[in-house]
Parts: sequence; structure tokens; C-alpha cells
Amino acid sequence: AFSTQKFGKLGTDAFRVFFKNKAGLISPFHDIPLWADKEKGIANMVVEIPRGTRAKLEIATKEKLNPIKQDTKKGKLRYVAYPYPFNYGALTQTWEDPEHEHPDTKAKGDGDPIDACEIGSTDFATGDVIQVKVLGTWAMIDDGETDWKILVLNVNDPLADKVNDIDDLAEVFPGVVDYSHVFLRDYKIPAGKGANEFAFG
Repeated sequence: AFSTQKFGKLGTDAFRVFFKNKAGLISPFHDIPLWADKEKGIANMVVEIPRGTRAKLEIATKEKLNPIKQDTKKGKLRYVAYPYPFNYGALTQTWEDPEHEHPDTKAKGDGDPIDACEIGSTDFATGDVIQVKVLGTWAMIDDGETDWKILVLNVNDPLADKVNDIDDLAEVFPGVVDYSHVFLRDYKIPAGKGANEFAFG
């Protein structure tokens, strides 16, 4: 089991969420296994940004023990224009290699863990470690870099047993794929950037 320890106040540069197990502080990036149950395809996801919030929180890959912090740009804390419509986070022990060009996207990785978008009914908190089933993926091209977005569902969601692939998702959670895609495509437009592009259409 994992727990968190928070330092600083959300909305400040000092805010950090550290992770712990029984032995002490750990890195969510390195020390939490990717697979909770590999045979069943159940992965571990670290929630960085709870659904309905706007602060751009992320695992600090370059800091010791890799706590979650709020991203900054040009010295200012980052917020997105629209609240996230899903719980957003990262799959543990993954990394998008900035030196490797993917043959299908023709773009290199962004140097971050692989992103996960959890679309279930529970609003999680920053630092929650949840077990998810993988339902699909988008290959987003962000500033010329491959930025995979993995669509997942909390295995403890009341409707999880009814959803095992993208077709089930469209039936049980109608509209969720479309509005998630639109959010990922358009969320940078209010900041003056163009729409994000996707490989594979």
C-alpha cells in the first residue's frame, strides 16, 4: 500500500506531494510497479490532476524521489483553460524516450511518463495510486513530440465489469471518448496555441 505526504500549499511553487510505503519515502516514477496484475492487464496509475481541476500538476522527473509538483512556464505556475474532464495522471515505470522516433508517429518521445486518462465515476485526489484497465490510446503530437494518452478505467468503478474494450466504453459511457478527445485536442487553444494533432487520424 502507498500513502502520500504533502508539503507546501497547492497553487504555490513550494507545493509537493511525496509518496511512501511501509519502509519510507519512495519514487512513484521508479518504485511503484507498472503492473498490478500483468496477467489480467491491470496497471498502476498515479493520479496527478483530479477531474474538475485546472492546475497542471505532474511527477517531477528531475527531482529527488520524483514528487508531484505544479508545472511552471516562464516562471509562472501553469493552469489549463478548461477543467480536466477525467482524472489525469501517469502510468508508473514508463517513459517516453526523447531519443527514440516512433515509426508510426514519426516523432520522438516527450521525456515524461506515459499519460493516463481515467474516465470512471470517482473523482480521485492528487497522489492517489489506483489500479486501472487499459481501454485504448491516442497518439497525440504535442510540439512535435509523441505524447501517448492512454484511456483507462478504475477497476473498482461500479461499471468496470461491463467495460473491457473501446466498444464497451461507447455503450456504457456514451460520449466519453468524443469529449475526452476534444479536450485533449483543444485545451491549449485559449493559451494561443493551435489544436493538438493526433497520429492515426
